Amino acid sequence: MRPAFSVIFLTTLTGAGQGLFLALVAGQFYWVIGATPVLEAANFYVLGSLLAFCFLGIGLLSSFFHLAHPERAWRSAAAWRTSWLSREVIALPLVMGLLLAYGGVHWLGWRPVLMTFGNMKDLDLPMAVGYLGAGAAILLFVCTGMIYACMKFIQEWASPLTVLNFTLMGSASGFVFVTAYAGVMASPLWDFYAAGALILTVSALLGRLASLLRNRILKPKSSLQSAIGVRHRNLRQISRGFTAGSFNLKEFFHPGSPGLLPFLTGFYLIAAFAAPILLMAIGWRYQSAIFFALAFVIQYAGLIVERWMFFAEARHPQNLYYQKAA
Repeated sequence: MRPAFSVIFLTTLTGAGQGLFLALVAGQFYWVIGATPVLEAANFYVLGSLLAFCFLGIGLLSSFFHLAHPERAWRSAAAWRTSWLSREVIALPLVMGLLLAYGGVHWLGWRPVLMTFGNMKDLDLPMAVGYLGAGAAILLFVCTGMIYACMKFIQEWASPLTVLNFTLMGSASGFVFVTAYAGVMASPLWDFYAAGALILTVSALLGRLASLLRNRILKPKSSLQSAIGVRHRNLRQISRGFTAGSFNLKEFFHPGSPGLLPFLTGFYLIAAFAAPILLMAIGWRYQSAIFFALAFVIQYAGLIVERWMFFAEARHPQNLYYQKAA
C-alpha cells in the first residue's frame, strides 16, 4: 500500500499524546495507592496535559491534509455504527476534551472527594476525570488499530497484533517523553516513569517482531489464476493491459524499490526500539533527563519509518492483477 504521510503523522503524534495522557494518570494513581509518599505538584499535570493536547491537536491537524474536501470532515462520524474510522473521529475529540478537563481541574485545584473506598483511599475529581480519559485513550487506540485490523483482505493487517502494536508503540513513546519531562520537573515519579518507558518499549519491540514473523510466513489466499478467473496452471502476466498510470498503481503499491524494505525494517528496529532502550538504560542509571529526551527524538523518528513500513509491507490482493512489471 502507498503510505500517506498525513496518516503517518496522525497516528504517531496522537499515539504519543495518548501515551502521555495515560502516563500522567498512571503517575497520579501510583501516588494514590501509596507507592510514593510525595504528592506531585499540580502544575506537573497541568503542563503535562497541555503537552499531550498539543500532540493530539497537531496529529488531528495533519489528518486534514489527506482529505480532498476537509470542510466535509465532520461527515466521517456519521457511520459510527459500522465504521471504525467514524468511531476514531468521535473518540479523538472525546480524549482531547477529557484531557482539557483533567488539566483544568488540576489547574483550578478542584479536588472534591467523590468516593472513599474500604481501604480509606479517596477518589477525587481529578482522578475520576483521569480514569475516564485513560479509558477513552485506550478506546482510541483500539479504534485506530481496528481501522486496519478489520480489513480481512489485507492479511498483514488482519490480526490482533495490529491493535496491540498501535497501543504499545504509542504508550511507549508517551512514557519516554514523560520521563524526560519528569526529569526536567524534578518529579518524584522519575523512577516509576523510567521503568514504565523501558517495559513498554521492550514490549512494543516484541509485539512488532511478532508481527514481522507472522507476515513473513503468510501465504496469499489468492493467485493470478483466481484474480482473473482462469485456472491454467502455467498462467503468467506479461502486461498490465494498459500503458498509462492509474489509481490502482498509485495507491496500492508503495513508491520504494523492493530492496528498500529490508533496509528500512532494520533501521526502525534500531531507531524505534534498540537505540532508545540503550539510551534509557543509560539515562536511568545516571538519572539524566537528557538521555530520555534524546531517546524520545530518536524513537519518534523510528516510529515514523515503522508506520511507513506498516503501509508499505501490506499487499493488496488487487496487486496480483495490476502488477508493476510488464
